[in-house]
Amino acid sequence: MGKVTGFMEIDRQVAKYQPASDRIRHFREFTIPMSDAEVQKQAARCMDCGIPYCHGPTGCPVHNQIPDWNDLIYNGNWEEAIRNLHSTNNFPEFTGRVCPAPCEEACTLNLEDAPVSIKTVEQAIADKAYEMGYIVPQPATVKTGKKVAVIGSGPAGMAAAQQLARAGHEVHLYERESKAGGLLRYGIPDFKMEKNFIDRRVDQMRGEGVTFHYGVNVGVDKPMDEMFAEHDAVLYCGGSETPRDAGIPGVDFAGVHDAMPYLVQQNRRVGRENVDSVGWPSEPILAGGKHVVVVGGGDTASDCVGTAFRQGAVKVTQLDIRPQPPEKEDKLAVWPFWATKMRTSSSQAEGAVREFQVGTLEFVGDEDGVLTGVKCCQVDDRRKPIAGTEFIIKADLAFIAIGFRGPFTDSVLKDLGDKLAINTDKRGSSNVIANDRDYKTSVDKLWTAGDVRRGQSLVVWAIREGRQAARAIDEALMGTTTLPR
Repeated sequence: MGKVTGFMEIDRQVAKYQPASDRIRHFREFTIPMSDAEVQKQAARCMDCGIPYCHGPTGCPVHNQIPDWNDLIYNGNWEEAIRNLHSTNNFPEFTGRVCPAPCEEACTLNLEDAPVSIKTVEQAIADKAYEMGYIVPQPATVKTGKKVAVIGSGPAGMAAAQQLARAGHEVHLYERESKAGGLLRYGIPDFKMEKNFIDRRVDQMRGEGVTFHYGVNVGVDKPMDEMFAEHDAVLYCGGSETPRDAGIPGVDFAGVHDAMPYLVQQNRRVGRENVDSVGWPSEPILAGGKHVVVVGGGDTASDCVGTAFRQGAVKVTQLDIRPQPPEKEDKLAVWPFWATKMRTSSSQAEGAVREFQVGTLEFVGDEDGVLTGVKCCQVDDRRKPIAGTEFIIKADLAFIAIGFRGPFTDSVLKDLGDKLAINTDKRGSSNVIANDRDYKTSVDKLWTAGDVRRGQSLVVWAIREGRQAARAIDEALMGTTTLPR
């Protein structure tokens, strides 16, 4: 470890934000980076834990060796720190920005509400590594002669493609959109992660031999039979993009939208791309001068809130059917697991009105079919409406952000037809069946990983699954593998 008494001598600090009044005027990142010296002080707070839960199964899905690189940063060895971090995580600049940091929840110091600033340190390591020129292509020295296709360039597909290329395979990455990144690029707003970080990784991967094919909707533009004929293995990382059916009357009113088309549109505007896109509506969705209601309490809903404020919304109300959580959790009951407690995202802190334990009964509109309000009510502990508590919130624009039930079914899955077993759980998902050991589907030569397999989840889980699937494919093709699991 670094400084033995650091956790007692140094207070927890995290990177600060620009004031809300300033940051809602632009779509750029608004986190104010710490100096190298400040980052080293925070790394020095890492304790010599007997069992470091931060990188165990309750902490980090990719098992980042957090105490190790905290020690390296405390001692000023940034180059070895990024090497260590890359040994478990292909894209720490992504996770350092958008991961909710379950590692910090699992930190021993979180028992005192002062966990090590792991996420801040991780982002600093990645950014410093780029600044110092430590991140360069790492092409394979020996080629295997095997050809692998990866469908989908989200975090799972990118991680898998990079690992497979470094193992010596010829890798072709197919993407429906015009640029790589999946929902990292088109779903997550730029104020949370600017897209030049994705572009830098694409450049690195090209240098490692990955060939990117953009604007190819596999299963539509290119049949799966061709994919199997042209490649020794195919990995499907299509993500989870089909929104859950809210079942709320009035969804056909003008002004009611699913969350993802709204976020995709704005990301395209910021990226100076054409708003028209495969699978997404092209009609402009803008919140300027409007009263906005967001149905849902998760990260996607929060992204809608922040985007609406930046577009000039008059008022944004967020509806969460769950009860308002306690301000502080019972540490001895839940630690080191992720706790249910009151959390306020940066977007919510920009002025959102949050309503808890509220159900959405229907969207209300005028005779012209235009949204005018959202009818709501209070709900009981079983999420059932409480009679007599109905009320209407004025709304010119409403977004439904209650999660996703699986991948789009009109491309790869439709083309495969009955060949591929599909998981249909009680929530109506259409996830592809494969285990988390070999990631093999019921179709010969086809593997799957990421949200398309496990369902809607975190970027860090997608990276883990992509890495593990790459190892499984390498082992299946070569009989052995040196790729880490």
